[in-house]
Amino acid sequence: MNARWHLKLLAVVTAAWAIFWIIGLPDYYRQYSGRFMIIFDLAILFPLWYVVFRVLKKVRGRSRLAVANWLAFYITVPLLLYDFVYCGVYLGYGAGFFAEFWYLSVYYIVPWIILPPTGLWLDRRSSTGRPAG
Repeated sequence: MNARWHLKLLAVVTAAWAIFWIIGLPDYYRQYSGRFMIIFDLAILFPLWYVVFRVLKKVRGRSRLAVANWLAFYITVPLLLYDFVYCGVYLGYGAGFFAEFWYLSVYYIVPWIILPPTGLWLDRRSSTGRPAG
């Protein structure tokens, strides 16, 4: 994983954040009910996992767990920073934005719960000679 890979991944997650920010206007999803946001969060979860799963299946010659950890990092840390600048600083919520925008905050944790185990699972499957999915 070279610098180009990291920059490309950062560009992709930045573009994804911008798209989700635009979709969430005018109130960054606060205009929707809590029930809708739970369904929305759950609806995003499987496609996110599936895309990462497909990326990890293509990894050759290095640990899928390591790649999964980098993907979890890029899916969480830059988005947390962008959300903090927008919600915490610009909108004035400070650190309170974590609770106010809980439907965003869950995605600072969830990728760390599901992606590394996926990478580990794929590493184990490939080490036993079984197809990785």
